[in-house]
Amino acid sequence: MTASSSASLDAVFHALADPTRRVMLRSLALDERSIGELAAPFAMSFAAASKHVRVLEAAGLLVRRREGRSHICRIDPAALKAAHQWLAFYEGFWDGRLAVPGDDTDQV
Repeated sequence: MTASSSASLDAVFHALADPTRRVMLRSLALDERSIGELAAPFAMSFAAASKHVRVLEAAGLLVRRREGRSHICRIDPAALKAAHQWLAFYEGFWDGRLAVPGDDTDQV
């Protein structure tokens, strides 16, 4: 793994570490949203939501465009794909160790 790809992966996991940003990404997986729409489910200011969006954008998890005064965000799956590939390497190892006897459900 190169230093560049390691830094990119670090940024993705940092962005995903925050529950607010994870909810924002889940919302963006359904459709494009303005920053105001992303802030709506939370008791936060537009400025606070904008900071979360900047973290997601810096990690490559979303892209933003301007439409008049609105900033419209959409998810960018490329960075998620890289994180998924990194996690997939360990999947076989952890599947056997994290299995609970008698539990055959897949929970996320």
